[in-house]
Amino acid sequence: MRIIAGEFRSRRLKTLRGMDVRPTPDRLREALFNVLAPRIEGAVFLDAYAGIGAVGIEALSRGAARAIFVERGRAAAGVIQENLRSLGIANRAEVLHTKALSVLGRRRADMVFLDPPYSLVQEYDGALRLLGETPGPLVMAQHDWHLKLEDSYGQIRCYRVLRHGDNCVSFYAPEEVA
Repeated sequence: MRIIAGEFRSRRLKTLRGMDVRPTPDRLREALFNVLAPRIEGAVFLDAYAGIGAVGIEALSRGAARAIFVERGRAAAGVIQENLRSLGIANRAEVLHTKALSVLGRRRADMVFLDPPYSLVQEYDGALRLLGETPGPLVMAQHDWHLKLEDSYGQIRCYRVLRHGDNCVSFYAPEEVA
């Protein structure tokens, strides 16, 4: 796993083995950040279900001011901290070792990225409903293309879907922002 662009371009990240962590493929991450490019500079980026932190670290590499990583797995949270230290950016990040649903909607962020592991696929609905309670951040949900997410959750509406192979990223925002 490597960082695609920005300040830390081509730097490798430590990873974990097994099916507990499902890293976002490089091509999908690149497409995601091409869409986010005009908005990422100076943003607070929340990476829920962070895994090894590749998406949040990519955000920091591309100009996000801060990143909040939410990861319930102890080993994965430790790998995120190692990756942040190895890049010298631990001071621009916060790693929360907890369940994502306990944090979403309670932490200020400009952008929220959701990618629950296969075993937590049922959490898409709860996470998107929490984030739709009060309009605010841009929300990106990575999911299998077979999984149909709703067009809207509370006050946020899907305005774009990127598809790469079997993966999709659905973009949600308050209607006036989208």
